[in-house]
Amino acid sequence: MIRAPRSRTLHAGPAGLDPSRLSSYTTGMQYVLRPFTMNDYDAAVALWKTADGIGLSEADSRGNIARYLSVNPGMSHVAEADGVIVGAVLCGTDGRRGFLHHLAVAPAHRRTGMGRALVDKCLESLAAAGMRKCHIFVLADNTAGQRFWSKIGWEERTTLKVMSRDVVR
Repeated sequence: MIRAPRSRTLHAGPAGLDPSRLSSYTTGMQYVLRPFTMNDYDAAVALWKTADGIGLSEADSRGNIARYLSVNPGMSHVAEADGVIVGAVLCGTDGRRGFLHHLAVAPAHRRTGMGRALVDKCLESLAAAGMRKCHIFVLADNTAGQRFWSKIGWEERTTLKVMSRDVVR
């Protein structure tokens, strides 16, 4: 598990740009960041399926994501370029901590600050909800993802090991 840095200034995105219209450094394209809605589900799943380091399961079914978004309203976000979803992230809270899941940016839009901008929007949402800490789960073999999270200031938690169990057997 990787956690957010302890002291972090939350900002709109690279160079303090308006979070609702983030310009890419490398392509000059305009991006719009907005809340993830169920209308975005199919496009987000298609993006997640093409992204290395994201594992989808039955937990990501349409019904489960609808429930997640309703329990955590306005916290998950997408990035659009020319009306196409090019980035997506799920964000929510258990009431004590924030969690990010499935951050993905389309390959043609990577290294533009879009991933960081999506994360910053989520952290702003969590801060507004009173959360002081956020966690992510990164697959052990996702070295590119680990580099990204470390680069933007997240720290690996070596004192924890994630354990899981099916609720219904």
